Amino acid sequence: MTSCPFIAEGDRAANFIVTRRDPTDVREEESSIVTGPLQGFRVVEMGGIGPAPFAGALLGDLGADVLRVDRIPKPGVEPDLPAQFDFYNRNKRSVALDLKQPQAIATVLKLLVQADALIEGFRPSVMERLGLGPDACHAVNPRLVYARMTGWGQEGPMSQEAGHDINYLALTGALHCLGDTDRPPPPPLNLVADLGGGALYLTVGLLSAAMEAQRSGKGQTIDVAMIDGVTHLMSAFQAFRQQGSWTERRAENVVDGGAPFYRSYATKDGRFIAVGAIEPHFYANLLKVMGLSDDRLPDQNDRVAWPQMRERFANIFAGRTRDEWVAAATGHDACLAPVLTIDEAPSHPQMQARSVYAMFDGVRHPGPAPRFSRTPSELRTPPPSPGRDSRQALADWGVLPDHIDALETAGAMAAE
Repeated sequence: MTSCPFIAEGDRAANFIVTRRDPTDVREEESSIVTGPLQGFRVVEMGGIGPAPFAGALLGDLGADVLRVDRIPKPGVEPDLPAQFDFYNRNKRSVALDLKQPQAIATVLKLLVQADALIEGFRPSVMERLGLGPDACHAVNPRLVYARMTGWGQEGPMSQEAGHDINYLALTGALHCLGDTDRPPPPPLNLVADLGGGALYLTVGLLSAAMEAQRSGKGQTIDVAMIDGVTHLMSAFQAFRQQGSWTERRAENVVDGGAPFYRSYATKDGRFIAVGAIEPHFYANLLKVMGLSDDRLPDQNDRVAWPQMRERFANIFAGRTRDEWVAAATGHDACLAPVLTIDEAPSHPQMQARSVYAMFDGVRHPGPAPRFSRTPSELRTPPPSPGRDSRQALADWGVLPDHIDALETAGAMAAE
């Protein structure tokens, strides 16, 4: 580990002695509180919003030591989201640095000597302008996995354009598939592009590259674009379209709400149930629960008859309350479930049986997923305010006390 507190611009690699810790050498005090499968795995996350922090939180849930590099808060300016409710930052620590100052950039590079991975979600070339591009980081740690998150990708005519989940979703063809035929496509929250095509693909890519680095001794850069991830998620529908079994018109297909056996229906009490009885035997079970016989109905896959069947199903489901339908379908493999609100979901018996939610730091958190039999994930630390852990986290990552003091004196670091 180097003892150099700061590194002059253009001379970073030469001033670093790149001696990494043994990744199996986990401090005793760490191992007593961290049980996840990524115990001892160290990640530097450049502070941002959206999918990159979500990926960092997922790694933190799995036991990684995730150190978030935040901006120094402006005095008197309250955050848009109080730290307690910033769930994307749970199981992390925060150091607040002024990345406009060379000392702060040098400190990030010093941290990266000990890191297994870096996550950044800035627009292309921002990290290079800071002096923290892949070349600079790999010069101090050749084994580093450098994961970059963007919507449009690192190159191409739109790479510098601003965007959000709905924009990335629109370009892939996925958004056009959603909703009713007579209305504009609705955004599916920000689950599909930000979190599905972005954060989860970053996590898979980062861990895959980390496994490869263990064999080769060499890190690499991962270009995670949400348009790439969503396009990959659309694989089946691209295939169906080319096969001829998927139309470009919304609500005419099997899983887009067109099929009467795969959609949501209003119930007598103004709530909703969702049915997903695709397979013939499940469909037959659903009809029995509804009091129908398939010999008096058009064929299940007769698309010409689907509009009339949807209307008939809607009239039947409107005759009972949501919970009455759930009671009628339970135990019959009819693929029927209640459409719960956000507030209702935690109280459902299935959610409670699996402890899907947990009270932590005074608020209800979704529990870590997936689950491990021998190295369980856990909620360890609440989301930090920027700079909450500056001094302790830097010390834990090998920055000497004098260097930490110098950073604070220079105004390049803030600490609570």
